[in-house]
Amino acid sequence: MTSVSEAPARMGPWRFVVWFGAVSLLADVVYEGARSVTGPLLASFGASALVVGVVTGAGEAAALGLRLVSGPLADRTHRFWGLAIAGYALTVISVPLLGVAGSLWAACTLVIAERVGKAVRSPAKDTLLSHATAATGRGRGFAVHEALDQVGALVGPLTVAGVLALTGGDYGPALGVLALPGVAVLGLLVWLRARVPDPQAYEREAGPPAAGSTAPGEPLPAAFWTYAAFTAATTAGLTTFGLLSYHLVERHLAQTAWVPVLYAATMAVDAVAALATGWAYDRHGPRVLAVLPLLTAALPALGFTDTLSLAVAGALVWGAAMGVQESTLRATVADLVPPGRRATAYGLFAGVVGAASLAGGTLTGALYGYSIPTLITVVGAIEALALVLLAVTATRRS
Repeated sequence: MTSVSEAPARMGPWRFVVWFGAVSLLADVVYEGARSVTGPLLASFGASALVVGVVTGAGEAAALGLRLVSGPLADRTHRFWGLAIAGYALTVISVPLLGVAGSLWAACTLVIAERVGKAVRSPAKDTLLSHATAATGRGRGFAVHEALDQVGALVGPLTVAGVLALTGGDYGPALGVLALPGVAVLGLLVWLRARVPDPQAYEREAGPPAAGSTAPGEPLPAAFWTYAAFTAATTAGLTTFGLLSYHLVERHLAQTAWVPVLYAATMAVDAVAALATGWAYDRHGPRVLAVLPLLTAALPALGFTDTLSLAVAGALVWGAAMGVQESTLRATVADLVPPGRRATAYGLFAGVVGAASLAGGTLTGALYGYSIPTLITVVGAIEALALVLLAVTATRRS
């Protein structure tokens, strides 16, 4: 009798990727919808700017930092489906409850709980997805998943905005309606788990196992650490959309009402860039990632000008950089790390991205206030270092 671990997957790998993308799409409707109004919602309970900053900052720290725990836990227990479902459940339950929170402390707790849910599920989710992309192509599989994810990132905020307009700014119905896609998320996950209890079968069927040990206690490959350093360098130079939008409004290049429209445009570019670089990655390998430091270096030179068209172009470049970062960078981790250590690697990788994002936001914000030409020069130097680290990664990988 064939064991579960030896049984072939009961769904084609591309169907698995698309259905998992649908899960992410629906989940993004839920939590991106909530995140689009987190600040005003907390303010409605009397929160100060400091409280909003601390709570949202703590949430992002939890979303990234706790993956250092959830990643190794997934590798040790092999409960990838259980952790993925638990993390999604925490998110989709927390968001509708925000609409009926009766106090500031309860709302703050739920905001952070939603981010903890992302930390719990992400390493396990990325590992499950990595098995199917072994058969579809790492770049293409992660790219399609990211493109579907971004559809939800557009629909969620627009849905909340529409319900708020219809109800005169009542957060209860606006967040309560997000319970519907939340239920669909959990239903799809349970169905997917029943259809594909062991997604690693995709990777076994695709070819021989990756080189290196798959034992949870073994060290990660040297190429992974060099790749993490490359990621840290290129992320540390990446200007945030918040700073780009600040420049647009403070320099009177655009009215505040147009900023969400521009953000929606960057999300569309994000999806296209993810698909383009994902397909290119499967044909040409990691050298395709050289486009990320180039985009990051060009961003401040465009985005911080006093010409509206160039500043908008800079924002669209930011969207393209985010598309590469959120899809193809994750695909490369799966190619560098054997299955038995992959969730741990994804947890560590998220920690690196989080720390570099914090450092980059601080650095670019400080330099923007000091001197924009200096900002452009420093970011260019950081991205040149990133290109060197990418070349070293390719050498170690081969």
